[in-house]
Amino acid sequence: MSPHAAPVHTLPWRTGLAYGGLAAPLAFVSLPLYVNLPYHYASVAGAPLAGLGAVLLATRAFDAVVDPAIGRLADRLLRRGVRPAWGAAALGSLIMALGFGALWHPPAKGDAALLGWLACSLLVCTLAYSFVTIVHQAWGTRWGGEPGWRARVTAWREGAALAGVLLASALPVWLGLNATTAVLTLGLVLGLAGLYRLKAIVVTSVVPGTANTVSPWSNAGFRRLLAVFMLNGVAAAIAATLLPFFVADQLQMPKLQPVLLLCYFGAAVLGLPLWVKAVARWGLAPSWRVGMLASVLAFGFTPWLGAGDGMVFAVICLASGLALGADLALPGALLTGVIHEAGEGGRGEGLYLGWWTCASKLNLALAAGLALPLLAVAGYRSGAGDPTSLQALAWAYGGLPCLFKLAAAALLWRAERLHSSWRQP
Repeated sequence: MSPHAAPVHTLPWRTGLAYGGLAAPLAFVSLPLYVNLPYHYASVAGAPLAGLGAVLLATRAFDAVVDPAIGRLADRLLRRGVRPAWGAAALGSLIMALGFGALWHPPAKGDAALLGWLACSLLVCTLAYSFVTIVHQAWGTRWGGEPGWRARVTAWREGAALAGVLLASALPVWLGLNATTAVLTLGLVLGLAGLYRLKAIVVTSVVPGTANTVSPWSNAGFRRLLAVFMLNGVAAAIAATLLPFFVADQLQMPKLQPVLLLCYFGAAVLGLPLWVKAVARWGLAPSWRVGMLASVLAFGFTPWLGAGDGMVFAVICLASGLALGADLALPGALLTGVIHEAGEGGRGEGLYLGWWTCASKLNLALAAGLALPLLAVAGYRSGAGDPTSLQALAWAYGGLPCLFKLAAAALLWRAERLHSSWRQP
């Protein structure tokens, strides 16, 4: 199966599913590592909190900074052809599944052995995860294509990732971590089988390459797009970091959190096709900007919510989830265009995506490093119930993301003036 079996403005659902399917188990890995792993090692395995925090910080920081090097390796493999790249992704998936399974079975031999096991197995799992993710994204990015095609490719990938997030949020609770590992392994096998069916990497760039870039950082379009991506990403990461605090302390409805997450991500899945259609009407960058402004409009009401306003907040989650579809499908499509316009289509995607995924991981660190200290300065303490600190929490959760979103929208509007292709439907 190959993209040029159909006109560039269409994407057969079988091709989209075959390509995007691997994103589901990949997203399936990431959520338990951020949500279940710290609790498991602190409460079940009995790891000391200080040591646990240090290991998690060190491994995640190392994982982020090696992404550009992983991107170079992915480029070398893809230049050799689809079979070497697929074989490396299959090997990486096997290592990832083994590392993921090992994480949940630490030795009971003292704190040092426990933390050492965590550090080694987490590094194995996350590095393999990063490698397979970058190879997978570079695979689809090499197709290039018109804006509508690019939006569909990324929408299939991100839609599958959302399905993986929804499944990963429920399976550890329903079936336990061993069953979760088994389902992950099956998902990787199915995703790799779909990717293998694509058989060939076809570059369908419609914009002739100009000058070959030595580094992504010498590409002004990439620098501008990455700045927008990070501003917008910090907004989302702040909201994700503070959500449990807001639901528990401001709304006083902690048991509602799973339902709210289902509303948010479920609406995002439903919204993806709408944003793909918007690209055909307005273009990639204007559609993304509309998505940002829609998110601000929906999310801007949250600072005024109080105890018991769970149903109102659920409506806000639905509306902001619909807007999330633009954040998922459109930045990656713009990045594909930037890469191909720079003449790097077919050889340099991995390096670009290495820096791109590094930025995604740094957004989480920046969000925690910004929002949590600001709340501490404002006097907020989890569970205290003080009205002044709750007001600070409400504005940090509902106000800060809106400010970053507005800044990202303004920066994107300015970048559009310099890159006319970003506006083309």
